[in-house]
Amino acid sequence: MTAGETDVTGGPPDADWEQVQQSAEFRELRGRLRRFVFPMAGLFLAWYLLYVLLADYAHGFMSTKLAGNFTVGLLFGLLQFVSTFVITGLYVRYANRKLDPLSDRIRADIEAPAAKESE
Repeated sequence: MTAGETDVTGGPPDADWEQVQQSAEFRELRGRLRRFVFPMAGLFLAWYLLYVLLADYAHGFMSTKLAGNFTVGLLFGLLQFVSTFVITGLYVRYANRKLDPLSDRIRADIEAPAAKESE
């Protein structure tokens, strides 16, 4: 490979990926991601489990009609989809504010030596 080319990982060929993973910035990025993903996944799974348990054990409550044939169970089912879109929107906003700037800095640090070699 000549200077400036990338390897099969898509990054600079001389990048020390173990060093990148052990850097403070990468650990911070991983921590920020985990601080969002794990609580949100737990919250969504609890919400989904509540829906399943209510559907299985609270037939009377879930079949309560709200308007016409629209029941509490149908409302909760539709709210599952709504919560998925809300979580996606929250993640995009969080990633744009907290993850992307840090990952851009890490990427710039990795690509800087390769850019100097190609000049």
